[in-house]
Amino acid sequence: MTPEPLSPLDLSFWNIESAGHPLHMGGLFVFDADTPDAAQRAAGLIAARAARTPGLNTRIRSVLFPVGGAARHVAPDFDPLEHVHLTAPVRDFHAAAGILMQRPLDRERPPWAAHVLPGADGTSFAALFTFHHAHADGIRAASYVMSLLDGAPAPADAPRPRRSGSRSGLPDPRKLPGLLRGAVSDAVSDVGQGLSIASAMVGAALDVNSSPALASRGTGARRAEGAVVDLRDVNRVREAVGGTTNDVLLAVVAGGMRRWLDKRGDGSDGVRPRALVPVSLRTPGDPAASGNRLSGYLTRLPVDEPDPRARLRAVRAAMERNKQAGPADGAGAVALLADFVPPLGHRFGGRLIARSGRLFYDLLVSSVPVYGARGLRLAGSRVREAYPLAPLAPGQSLAVGITSYEDHVFYGLLADAVAVPDLDLLARSITDEVAELVAVCGT
Repeated sequence: MTPEPLSPLDLSFWNIESAGHPLHMGGLFVFDADTPDAAQRAAGLIAARAARTPGLNTRIRSVLFPVGGAARHVAPDFDPLEHVHLTAPVRDFHAAAGILMQRPLDRERPPWAAHVLPGADGTSFAALFTFHHAHADGIRAASYVMSLLDGAPAPADAPRPRRSGSRSGLPDPRKLPGLLRGAVSDAVSDVGQGLSIASAMVGAALDVNSSPALASRGTGARRAEGAVVDLRDVNRVREAVGGTTNDVLLAVVAGGMRRWLDKRGDGSDGVRPRALVPVSLRTPGDPAASGNRLSGYLTRLPVDEPDPRARLRAVRAAMERNKQAGPADGAGAVALLADFVPPLGHRFGGRLIARSGRLFYDLLVSSVPVYGARGLRLAGSRVREAYPLAPLAPGQSLAVGITSYEDHVFYGLLADAVAVPDLDLLARSITDEVAELVAVCGT
């Protein structure tokens, strides 16, 4: 394949990362081990299937034009065994995942990895899949994982690079005048939208009302936890009060945070953190497009509201306002601003951009709806739990991933281990919040 230039958003994610602050997402899957060697067989199958999965063999390299840009290239020496790792037996899959999530991916290779974790009890194992955010968004990462599990359609052979007259993505010099005219035209036509988004974001940055528990200097240390709730309970609440399933799941985050802050002694009075909720811009049936296709909604979580029903109504109203405005408007469209920054700006201003994110939102809450299949297996072993781990940007202390699988909803929590040493308390608070919502709202 010819080199594929990174989009401005992908380039931003690539340059935001530093050695002490990795920017990758993960998916932690827990399996019932059907045989004593299940973990070893799973690792071998992941490597074999990765060799045949398009996209997993591409790495990111700088290009000469545009200056400061980068592109995806097929790695000529791609070896999936360098990306699949079998660990020693572990007792706590979440604790092990947190440690692994703080390790940067090798930027000289295709930016993904799979860690297979045998359970110390011998009856289970886990697989942690990690993908750099410049390489995939949540839906694309999920499609990669699905291609590595049992029952996935046999992928086509990875495409081979084609010879081209240009090197490293350098365009034909005869086309430069046309390219420049097109770039100027696009910039002029988009400037109105850019100013609109920037104006909304400035308003959001000035509207600060969060908790010290969500402030972080960004240590790079990570901790992971998970919470599991019954999907039938969530649906009972939704049917009783209206709205969408996602409204209920987001309200659960707000209520869980309230319980967590009160139990740890920080207090929840006046706390209304800004949650950035990513919104996919992918067209239906197009999970395989490279990189990121997303915008976002910015939503105040009513953590300070003591009534769980009122919290749910507030979340529902806020999300309805976001949907009416659309994903291209408002402060939540922070991702779209990347289009207005030239590649060289991303290259040299990436760290500054990363730290400015704390001005606009306090935590990321990402829902990945594509794990909704049933009966997933790897090497014959059944998936019993699936936790999405959203990326944690510099300056952020908490990211929440949500997905449903079979009859349960799984909350994957990733936090700065120094800023949030009691992440297990937040996980328990989430399950307690669902129980209370069922009691007061359920039918």
